[in-house]
Amino acid sequence: MAKFVVTPANEEQRAAWQSRVAMPEVERVRPGLWSIPVPIPINPLRYVLVYALELPGGVVIVDAGWNTDEAYRALCDGLSVAGYSITDVKGVLVTHIHPDHYGLAGRVRESSGAWIALHPADANLLHDRYDDGAIDALVEKERRILVRSGVPRLTLDELAGASMMIRHMVSMAKPDRLVEDGEALGLPGWDLRAIWTPGHSPGHLCFVSPERRILFSGDHVLAKITPIVAVHPQSGPNPLADYLDSLAAVRKWDVDEVLPAHEYRFLELAERVDHVMLHHEERLAEIEAVAADVASGISCWDIATRLTWSRPWETIPPFMRRSANNETLAHLVWLESRGRLRRIAGDVDLWVPA
Repeated sequence: MAKFVVTPANEEQRAAWQSRVAMPEVERVRPGLWSIPVPIPINPLRYVLVYALELPGGVVIVDAGWNTDEAYRALCDGLSVAGYSITDVKGVLVTHIHPDHYGLAGRVRESSGAWIALHPADANLLHDRYDDGAIDALVEKERRILVRSGVPRLTLDELAGASMMIRHMVSMAKPDRLVEDGEALGLPGWDLRAIWTPGHSPGHLCFVSPERRILFSGDHVLAKITPIVAVHPQSGPNPLADYLDSLAAVRKWDVDEVLPAHEYRFLELAERVDHVMLHHEERLAEIEAVAADVASGISCWDIATRLTWSRPWETIPPFMRRSANNETLAHLVWLESRGRLRRIAGDVDLWVPA
């Protein structure tokens, strides 16, 4: 794939990301808008960018960070730089319910009385994902997906429960407000509108300001990496189809700047969307080619081990191997839905050319 590099909106922010060590500065992006990096412990993403939108008498934040004391202090300190305290937060617009975005929302509400807003599709997943009484059932559903994918028995238990290590990074808080696709948020001084962008999460939201020509993109569109789009117990039946449709939904907006939740702000939305779409087209072709090499059929897991990843398969840790398998499965499901591959159902599903 031809390389395309977006233009960073702030070179220092990009340099901080590329350093793999430094945190970007708290930044006044433009009048009434602040960027606050909140650390993510033991994670290659390192931080989430929380955005504070100034309102009369306070702020609304886009995302919140993980539920750790370090993250909470960083959020409070960042708000202080902007001239506010945690008690000034009037609302939390959560792009999606992954721990680095939603995890601190409940603690912020306890401190400030802020409302929490989610898309209904993600709100409906909260109990099964974060309620202690439902976790075992979710892990068992994940286990069944991995079994049918052909994951070796020796690694099955480790992969099925791999995400439990970050379960404590979330304080479950039911939303006070449900935000639908196209809804005007009604924030004083802001013409912010929600765009429902399922794929990475069934209820992922982006927020666009046509007047200010900016897009808060969450994890949907990032400057360099692509978000995980995977089949899992809480995904839609064809998450890659959802994601590609969602990319088209944001591409039509004419904005000057994209404000993502990770990495750094950048300028070229349409070109970046086109590049991400091309990446998935090439991945789909690679998976088709691998499947075509095995006439008797091949499992999802065996396909995943033969694909090109950012590092050798042997060096990928368990949690990321599970993501790699489930991402591969999302591409297989998309190919099946287009009649390009066929699934031979069994204890382990096998994939063959259609």
